Amino acid sequence: MFDIGFSELLIVALVALIVIGPERLPRVARTLGALLGRAQRYVNDVKSDIQREVDLDELKDLKSTFQDAAKSVEQTVTRIGQDFQATGESLNQSLSGVAQAEAEPAGQVQAEPGEQAKAEAAAEKHPAVGESPAATPQMDLGLERKPAADATAAAPKA
Repeated sequence: MFDIGFSELLIVALVALIVIGPERLPRVARTLGALLGRAQRYVNDVKSDIQREVDLDELKDLKSTFQDAAKSVEQTVTRIGQDFQATGESLNQSLSGVAQAEAEPAGQVQAEPGEQAKAEAAAEKHPAVGESPAATPQMDLGLERKPAADATAAAPKA
């Protein structure tokens, strides 16, 4: 901070001893030390306040960056959801068109049997929105509970 060497400090101490006197010099040195300590604490407090403000500004910038990224992700997800919904609606429309083609009267041109089976299989796999899928047989896993009467009959008697 200050470019003061040891010899210069020695000259200042000798002048202070001559001017102030040996009786008051210790009291003046203590007061001067206390004032210098207060000044150092004040400077450190100001430095820490400035550092906190800088950190707060960095956090605000980081927060705005994350908010922008979150908005971008939200917009992307919304756009993708709309694309999926549009694709689903077009699939439903095409499947309902296949179902209408199957319901045409017998006097009109019929599709070949192989193509008709493919269309029926597609309609079963992908039902239109609001329609229930065709009933499919379910496998019996045998996980139902048996009545308590069967359990007592199977228990060995003592």
